[in-house]
Amino acid sequence: MPPMQAAPASRTSAAEAVSAFVSQSLVVAEAEIRKLRHDPYELLTRAVQPALWLLIFGQVMGNVRGIATGGLTYQEFLVPGVLAQSSLFVAIFYGISAIWERDLGVLVKFIASPASRGALVIGKALGAGVRALSQGLVVFALALLLGVHVKTDPLTIAGLVAAILMGAAVFCTLSLIVACWVKTRERFMGIGQILTMPLFFASNAIYPTDLMPAWLRALASANPLTYQVDAMRTLMLAGSHSVFGLPLDFAFLAAALIVLVAIAARLYPTILY
Repeated sequence: MPPMQAAPASRTSAAEAVSAFVSQSLVVAEAEIRKLRHDPYELLTRAVQPALWLLIFGQVMGNVRGIATGGLTYQEFLVPGVLAQSSLFVAIFYGISAIWERDLGVLVKFIASPASRGALVIGKALGAGVRALSQGLVVFALALLLGVHVKTDPLTIAGLVAAILMGAAVFCTLSLIVACWVKTRERFMGIGQILTMPLFFASNAIYPTDLMPAWLRALASANPLTYQVDAMRTLMLAGSHSVFGLPLDFAFLAAALIVLVAIAARLYPTILY
């Protein structure tokens, strides 16, 4: 009889732990989102790059007939890639904010708080996801202005939001891991630049993986951005078909996120010294 009475208490404590973890994560995420509210012009400056890709690169490459895009126009093919690129560029430099917070003495307060390390990392990842969503709105609006036929049904929008959040979270946690290793803003900026271009070009963002040599195709198959773009392209465009399958796209992003969050949570306190 006594063991049976202990089970509800165990379930209650587990529920309380989950609730506390979620609350802690949301508090950190809210702090990150507040920074965006205080600097809305950041959205305008970050909108320049995707606009250039769509208005210049997309228009020019649309006249090249040698790129097989599976029945899509090149402009249509490019939009999900630019959307994923925008979330990548927002998230991959997120680690520098952790270095700034350390230098300002803010991070030590977070580390000393009762919040779990995992909640701190997830909160940062959610903040990066919200910033990436704001970029997604810009790219989506540009696509509509350019006459790209994108799907706008609620299920599609929900899938896109999930893909943007997961992709941004993956690259944000990767960024935090790098910040814990390099420790300084100058080194981080250099490493961030080194990471961004290979991740972008070794993906299906601006050309199909079928055009790649075998060694680059192998790298692309291990690149989270490839699966994020594949999911976005499948969800956004009526004439597009997933190369890997939507379940695999989201499963790969989820697996990458779990692994990176675990590593980042373990390393996060080391950024202080």
